[in-house]
Amino acid sequence: MSDQAENLRKLIESSNQKQSKVIAIVSGKGGVGKSNICLNLSISFANLGNRVAIIDLDIGMGNVDVLMGVTPRYHLMDLFDPQLSIWDIVEESPHGISYIGGGAGFSTLATFNDEKMNRFFSQMELIEKHYDYIFLDMSAGATKESLEFILAAHEVFILTTPEPPAMTDAYSMLKFIYLQDHEKPLYVIVNRAETEKEGSRTLNSFKHVAKQFLKKDIIELGYVPDDSNVTKAVKAQVPLIVWNEQSKASKAIKGIASSYIGEEKITTTKLSQFIKNVKNIGIK
Repeated sequence: MSDQAENLRKLIESSNQKQSKVIAIVSGKGGVGKSNICLNLSISFANLGNRVAIIDLDIGMGNVDVLMGVTPRYHLMDLFDPQLSIWDIVEESPHGISYIGGGAGFSTLATFNDEKMNRFFSQMELIEKHYDYIFLDMSAGATKESLEFILAAHEVFILTTPEPPAMTDAYSMLKFIYLQDHEKPLYVIVNRAETEKEGSRTLNSFKHVAKQFLKKDIIELGYVPDDSNVTKAVKAQVPLIVWNEQSKASKAIKGIASSYIGEEKITTTKLSQFIKNVKNIGIK
């Protein structure tokens, strides 16, 4: 594991007086609905009584703010203005969550040199203890820079759709993460399943492949059915579960949130226990 990822892990561990959790949401390819799922899951977590924040790490192509129809004053790259702190760029949404927008432009995670990473780590420490969950909405695909943040998260939610290219890319992402940290808790969500059978089959297939080839147990979070309300909500720039909380996809997302939090209440431990098996390995 790189020094930067290890530093962020230590930062997260340092606030273990409260049982907050950092969750990275990733996908192997673009266009599978990652930001939409991240946003609606975050709001669902908040509706269950949790303090939740999203950090949009799809820098330069971030759209969490667009999906909510809001215009933030600042974006993540503004964090590196020495006259601003992270509290200046954290925004409160009208839907009960906090967020930091990724912005639009030509910046990417590749522009995060050591100085910027250290700045990010120190500023994260100021907000981490204020939330129960912090979701990292990662850019699609895998890069050395994005892996720093993924490895630092406590858990990873991998999103795919039933299409073979999406499944292949999601498995590549899974393998990319697994080779760096065998102990990382990994979850899978299938989006846009046309039928219950397709959703269940895709979940089982992904779990089987991970077990067969990597000897890794993947946790199934569930599937979200294909739903025309998603497109309508995106066009209206309103989160799906606000646009139509009774839609098929809304109910599925809320069910995933309830199931996850219900299980966590049984199994939650202090943050230090999540990282006790982390090995100091270099990024391959």
